[in-house]
Amino acid sequence: MLYEIDSPPTPDNSAILLHPSDSVAIARVPIPAGQTLYINGQPVTARALIPAGHKMAIRAIAPGEAVHRYGNIIGFATAPIAIGDHIHTHNLGYQELNANEIHPEFVAPRSTKHATANFHGYARPDGRAGTRNYIAVVAASNCAAHTSELIAESFANETLPPNVDGIVAFPHGEGCGQAMGPDTEQLQRTLEGVLDHPNISAALILGLGCEVNQIDHYLGRSSNGAKGAPAGLQGMTLQQSGGTLGTLEAARKNIRQYIERAASEKRTEIPLSKIVLGLNCGGSDSFSGITANPALGYCCDLLVAQGGTAVLAETTEIFGAEHLLLRRARNPQVAQKLLACIENYKRYLRQFGGSFNDNPSPGNKEGGLTNILEKSLGAVAKAGTTPLEDVYFYSERVISPGFVFMDTPGYDPVSLTGLAAGGCNLIAFTTGRGSAIGFPSIPVLKIASNTNTYKRMTGNMDINAGRIADGAATIEQIGQEIFDSLTRIASGERTLAEKLGHHEFAPWRIGPVL
Repeated sequence: MLYEIDSPPTPDNSAILLHPSDSVAIARVPIPAGQTLYINGQPVTARALIPAGHKMAIRAIAPGEAVHRYGNIIGFATAPIAIGDHIHTHNLGYQELNANEIHPEFVAPRSTKHATANFHGYARPDGRAGTRNYIAVVAASNCAAHTSELIAESFANETLPPNVDGIVAFPHGEGCGQAMGPDTEQLQRTLEGVLDHPNISAALILGLGCEVNQIDHYLGRSSNGAKGAPAGLQGMTLQQSGGTLGTLEAARKNIRQYIERAASEKRTEIPLSKIVLGLNCGGSDSFSGITANPALGYCCDLLVAQGGTAVLAETTEIFGAEHLLLRRARNPQVAQKLLACIENYKRYLRQFGGSFNDNPSPGNKEGGLTNILEKSLGAVAKAGTTPLEDVYFYSERVISPGFVFMDTPGYDPVSLTGLAAGGCNLIAFTTGRGSAIGFPSIPVLKIASNTNTYKRMTGNMDINAGRIADGAATIEQIGQEIFDSLTRIASGERTLAEKLGHHEFAPWRIGPVL
């Protein structure tokens, strides 16, 4: 990064210039009207209150002229902007950039990986590694959701063996009243990824019996007979097992056998190359792209150097910044797969009259993010600097080491679900406004982008990247802290989301309700 921050705030460092070509500086602290700052040695007087994280013009900008942050276009002036003006939704407009502006041709070389570090995890027969050891009860449809929760809750007060992390339910509202084509196939792929996950020792797939999403799909049964369920997976339906109470009793017997099996599985020393780290941001603010996201990006570079995998997601939050990822594509085919994700999402949005710019929430905007272009430019910093090795569909099994991308919505619970189903065994989640979310079977590390949010939500935030904006730490220092914390978490240390019992799970419903 081009900026350095000293502490405490002074007229020389109260606003951050992120790139020499930028037309805005970012208020590190609230800047009252009339206060004069020095940016690159030049005086700039605020013409209005500039809230922390918001943009102040450092040169005059004419209507229709592009406004730059991070050295990239974040929109176009809708009114004359004077030096010192507050720039936000009242004078900065959004429009899609054309292909020549956002699709430069560049092919990056394949990255070199050298694994040397280890963590203590669960080695699985297929070569993957678990950071946790759960038994899963997965509902095939909404009709089995309540019973799946009852089954998991029935073990809540029981003492489990030390290396059995728990029995977790995966209830959801899908699985019936939907078309048999791509929508059901995506749900099946998602639930398969949850059932056959390195953090799951054994699992139960639970159906009502008459839903669209039949449990036979998961048990390997053909239409003319059974060929046997995969090891560590059983299935049952409420209609064949005595209803809710009969199914609860039968499931508890099966799960007790699973507990004995899981108790025999021990943590062993495993290379960090087995880590598949999902990346997500939610409740972002302007500081997210200055502190937490670039620090997480530095962590990802460290992980990739160990042979591990970092999975960027949220297609709606790379739009307007995809050129930064295309420059890193390993080959033209990978670049085209990424562009296809963008184009497919455009068609998806057009069905509902939507736009990528519908993504920034009221909280995002209050935190200084004016539109999706600005939000995306900060969001892609999570991915570090290494080559883009591959692109995956939602919930598709991730098999490529290095930095990869998964096509998901920006909506956090749906994005996390896709990452989990793809095989991520850790998730790092940055937030500026504050987010309370987790996942049933995967540790989710929360990284606050500013100290105010960290202090307000100390029970939710694991790491305070706001220390970068405070001048108390560097991006590299916080990135190393994230990396070290993730290594400990992979070996069993609990995140705050785990301690709070967060179990958010939401498959992506893409089709009509029938």
